[in-house]
Amino acid sequence: MPRPAKKSVDPLELFGQRLVQLRKAKAWSQERLALESGLARSYVGGIERGQRNIALLNIYRLAEALRVPPSALLEAPH
Repeated sequence: MPRPAKKSVDPLELFGQRLVQLRKAKAWSQERLALESGLARSYVGGIERGQRNIALLNIYRLAEALRVPPSALLEAPH
């Protein structure tokens, strides 16, 4: 009997979940993160919802704003 297909994990959703964790750990709103990173709040919201395929430059901007290494944003959400 064939095994059921494994549900694939959406990397955009995982990235968004991790960004939310790091933002909330600083008790920041999306607006605060947007201001600190120089990105639009609606763009940050889209990233957090897994709706945006974020560019490498913006990963670095978010990491710098959050004062974490860029690799921290690529870790699996806890």
